[in-house]
Amino acid sequence: MIIWIFRILAVAGTPIVAYFQISQNLNGILLGLFIGLLMVAAEYVLENTKLSVLIVGIMGAAVGIIVAKLFDYTVYQIDNDSLSAMWSRFNFILKYVLALLGMVIGVKKVSELDELDTDISQLGKKVGRTIKLLDLSCIIDGRILDICETGFISGSLVVPRFILDHLHKLTEYQDPMEKARGRRGLDILARLRETKALPFKIIDRDIKELSDVSSKTVKIAKELKCSIITVDFNINKLGALENVPVLNVNDLSAALKPVVLPGEDMQIFVMKEGKEKSQGVGYLDDGTMVVVEDGRDCIGRKMEVIVQSILQTSQGRIIFTKVKKNNGK
Repeated sequence: MIIWIFRILAVAGTPIVAYFQISQNLNGILLGLFIGLLMVAAEYVLENTKLSVLIVGIMGAAVGIIVAKLFDYTVYQIDNDSLSAMWSRFNFILKYVLALLGMVIGVKKVSELDELDTDISQLGKKVGRTIKLLDLSCIIDGRILDICETGFISGSLVVPRFILDHLHKLTEYQDPMEKARGRRGLDILARLRETKALPFKIIDRDIKELSDVSSKTVKIAKELKCSIITVDFNINKLGALENVPVLNVNDLSAALKPVVLPGEDMQIFVMKEGKEKSQGVGYLDDGTMVVVEDGRDCIGRKMEVIVQSILQTSQGRIIFTKVKKNNGK
């Protein structure tokens, strides 16, 4: 009902305004009718527009009115009687047009704000996109590069500049291990920048009050309202305290380990002796240890075994198996 009232006022009311304000003849009425039809057309287009877009449209209309006021001031400064008389005649309709034009420009261009990339917090507002902040341990670990290339992660990857600076410092250490970690981290960042799988950006954000890299990372993630990708369990704890989502690569790796059940058959290459005299030991592709009962004589061969039990330890899983009968030499 309200929409139809607006349409009637636009089509019938605008010609009346134009008649009294612009020209008290048929031309004024026709101009007002044209403007009214434009308003109805704009309303029809914006019928399903989001509230945020409407707010931007109102701001655009306000800017249009301000521009019209600047024109008013310019004409006043010129101090020409004929120009002032002409301006007074078309003053209202100009404000009307500029306000409408500003609103349309604001509505049409609001979707391009994300492309400006002037504020990294806007990167995650695109449909289907979220920001993933990489911490120091995740970068040095390097598995994030392979995960990104598989396409399982969506969104934008960001790294604070202080992490980049910390990696540079590691490359200057005398300790060969620390130097290798720093170089590996810088190499992973370089390859992430070159990959086309996900957008990648170094952001200039820091928390001067904090000295700990992990605390800074969690604090910045909280400011950006994004999640952290890490391999450090301490980041999980800090993220839980700060209510920041944390994606741990180790948890993902554990979830992707092959599921085996007692009684299932599997093939394993027996590599070495076990702790017991008759045992042999092999490993799955993910590093899971497989203990083969009566497998000592099978060292150096690929055998078919039967799963007997599975033991979960703090270091990982151990699968206990037994050599299947009828295995050929």
